[in-house]
Amino acid sequence: MGRGPDSTGIGRRPCRRFDEWRRFMTMLAPHEPALAGEDAVAKAEAALGDLARVKASVGRVIFGQESVVAQTVIAILAGGHALLVGVPGLAKTKLVETLGTALGLDARRIQFTPDLMPSDIVGSEVMEQDETGRRSFRFIPGPVFAQLLMADEINRASPRTQSALLQSMQEYHVTVAGARHDLPAPFHVLATQNPLEQEGTYPLPEAQLDRFLMQVDVPYPDIEAERRILLETTGATEAKAEAVLTAERLREIQALVRRMPVPESVVEAILALVRSARPGHGAKEADAHIAWGPGPRASQALMTCVRARALYEGRLAPSVDDVAALAEPILQHRMALNFSARAEGMSVRDVIAALKRDMTL
Repeated sequence: MGRGPDSTGIGRRPCRRFDEWRRFMTMLAPHEPALAGEDAVAKAEAALGDLARVKASVGRVIFGQESVVAQTVIAILAGGHALLVGVPGLAKTKLVETLGTALGLDARRIQFTPDLMPSDIVGSEVMEQDETGRRSFRFIPGPVFAQLLMADEINRASPRTQSALLQSMQEYHVTVAGARHDLPAPFHVLATQNPLEQEGTYPLPEAQLDRFLMQVDVPYPDIEAERRILLETTGATEAKAEAVLTAERLREIQALVRRMPVPESVVEAILALVRSARPGHGAKEADAHIAWGPGPRASQALMTCVRARALYEGRLAPSVDDVAALAEPILQHRMALNFSARAEGMSVRDVIAALKRDMTL
């Protein structure tokens, strides 16, 4: 679908966009402060330039995964967490390391195993004795105290350990021995999961999957990208990403995303799509193939992510095209097929594609 009249781009002459921007700003919720036209365009163009440099920096290291990089960065710009699903060897760990460098974030990694304990993630208190013999407890932070955390193979940890991380993702703090410890800001989790190996794993419950803003499927690279991987990563030197943003600058861009206006047509498309994915709401596809559908958190995720995608692609406001592009990564882990759909060999992606066709997205 081509971009419609609500798909506003950032042109080379920003003065032509001021009136258009002011018109879009009237669509903001009343409690949100409006930006002046010139100031808004200047901030948007500065953010666009920064994001273009982030793309270039990541592109020197990660080849042939443009959609994966885009969706992951969009999830971060929207202030959320992402679940990366793919077989081993597709550069998921390298992607997190590279994004940490390019975005200027303190990145850490946890390898989840069945014997991993919650204290191994959030930290614990240890008893210390000073030179006078007085004893006291001191909190030692765990690896969750990072700005960008990679939870590698999250489904290999026990449900108790998974819950400790997922609670941190939701509340942005941990509580140890009754004391609250706030996590650094920004705080984002990129968890990975192998879709093939299920032996010895603990699948994430649906309620916990809903904590992830997106599920990003990591495919195999195409032949040209794989050729480039062979030629550029097996020599004596290897390309490195360079720092483009700082944590503070990223937070400024995230705040800008939250203040971007959303046209009424996009709001209606989000509502129609999410509600059509719920059985019992009049959609034949949902009634025939879906056991349970996405809740309001999916609508909130789409509302935020379409703004982030618009800015990532250099536009001042999102369009219905953004809703269509983000439908699968935002909805697929928030839906479940019924028995008849599974018996027919259908997948959640098939159902989402059918819902988009019915809505002509």
